Amino acid sequence: MKTRKLTYILLFFISLSSCAQDKNPVNNKNSHEIIVPDLINPWGFVFLPDASILITEKEGKIIHFKNKIKKEIKGLPNIYVRGQGGLLDINIHPDYKNNGWVYFSYASPKGEEKGGNTAIMRAKIKNDSLIEKQLLYKAEPNTTRGQHFGSRIVFDKDGYLFFSIGERGNRDENPQDITKDGGKIYRLNDDGTIPEDNPFVNSENAKTAIWSYGHRNPQGMELHPETKAIWSHEHGPKGGDEINIIEKGKNYGWPVITYGKNYSGTSITDETEKEGMEQPLHYWDPSIAPSGMAFISSDKYGDWKGSLLVGSLKFSYLDRCTLKNGKVIKEERLLDDIGRVRSIEQGPDGFIYVGVENLGIVKLIRS
Repeated sequence: MKTRKLTYILLFFISLSSCAQDKNPVNNKNSHEIIVPDLINPWGFVFLPDASILITEKEGKIIHFKNKIKKEIKGLPNIYVRGQGGLLDINIHPDYKNNGWVYFSYASPKGEEKGGNTAIMRAKIKNDSLIEKQLLYKAEPNTTRGQHFGSRIVFDKDGYLFFSIGERGNRDENPQDITKDGGKIYRLNDDGTIPEDNPFVNSENAKTAIWSYGHRNPQGMELHPETKAIWSHEHGPKGGDEINIIEKGKNYGWPVITYGKNYSGTSITDETEKEGMEQPLHYWDPSIAPSGMAFISSDKYGDWKGSLLVGSLKFSYLDRCTLKNGKVIKEERLLDDIGRVRSIEQGPDGFIYVGVENLGIVKLIRS
């Protein structure tokens, strides 16, 4: 009994030490308006040309919100809902007005193995149902692990499709091996074919869709409105959440280099840098558990224009990062204690919209 009691006491103090508090200052001169109420986990959303919204609920629903009415889109593929897996991000083709393509990522059970892995599909919507469904990519193999599916979807300035897949909890094998899926950011043509100039198309046994590797679990990705570079952030372990600018063929280091530790507090590696591996543009310690990403490029928020916004799942706020010369020089908490921020988008009206778990989609208002 004494041994068990000592164990409980030790675990209690470990849990205290692992919950370091975020010291970013709070800005209270902002508020929010609920636009889409009563959502459980709005993992991703995208505005259509008519200003209506397509929203993914992680449990396995696509919702079309128009004129204050929600309609569920039917015809989804089989979705593997476990842990962090389910229906994930959603985006539309840059020429959606003419072709109607909608892209979404999800945990798919397709394959011989039990479990699931991240997949990318495109489809069109007709009469509130998905039609012309095309599976563009399915990571292999399936696994019953419930963590690190990724996955954000972005189109670059040239119309290429980028998406992220986490390392699925297998850090020792997947992220550094270009012959395996997981821990990567991928690039496809919009129809799912492999671009001829992808970095590993001539590498033996490589997954030729890979654009960059050495990632842990990227749940934020966005095109910079001015430089047109792709920015991404990813979950670290205990400490070591990162922001990276994603470049062709680059290795972002996980788990060989990291600024984080195991959740128990033990070391993963003593190395934070190594030749041939990229340094993060910014990292968080303590971790904020980042999800969702958007740049403010409109004039709706005054001198906030040019800021990077990142959601915090762990501390329940919107992190405004002030950028200068491509670096984060200051951070502050907006919408403090609103709830777990899952997704962020700048709307066609220039306002920022935020998906919050167990709340809905809200519009950010600067006082």
